[in-house]
Amino acid sequence: MSKKKGKKPSGNTIALNKKAKFDFALQDRVEAGLSLQGWEVKSLRQGKVQLTDTYVLFKNGEAWLLGAHISPLPSASTHFVTDPTRTRKLLLKRKEIAKLQAAAEQKGYTVVATALYWKKHLVKCEVALGKGKQEHDKRETEKERDWNRQKRAIMKDVNR
Repeated sequence: MSKKKGKKPSGNTIALNKKAKFDFALQDRVEAGLSLQGWEVKSLRQGKVQLTDTYVLFKNGEAWLLGAHISPLPSASTHFVTDPTRTRKLLLKRKEIAKLQAAAEQKGYTVVATALYWKKHLVKCEVALGKGKQEHDKRETEKERDWNRQKRAIMKDVNR
């Protein structure tokens, strides 16, 4: 079995935004296409993307992904002018954009990217409407996660 350099994501998932699940109470999820350049697709195949602190901005009836960092490969960056944090257009239907935009204009709501994944040969971005959590909600989530971890450990010991 050969060992590859770097950590390539498994399955169809390219990247997850775990921080969004911790910082926001996620509600409506929508699948969106992503307008990318060739070097970005090559970088995504290598798993060189970071979704932390990404959000969606609505402008002129279009949705734009801000804050996604796609690191250029050394071979691609010699041929093109690469901007790892450029604003990328999300491909959504007008009704979906209008629905998300109306919801995001309410106080405390925002639209964040939660995942990037492959769907056949296309790159899809899952965006979700999120309401910011208060500090006590975050602590409660952390306690629940710790308790679930302890339950798994106890069940593992019982099944031995």
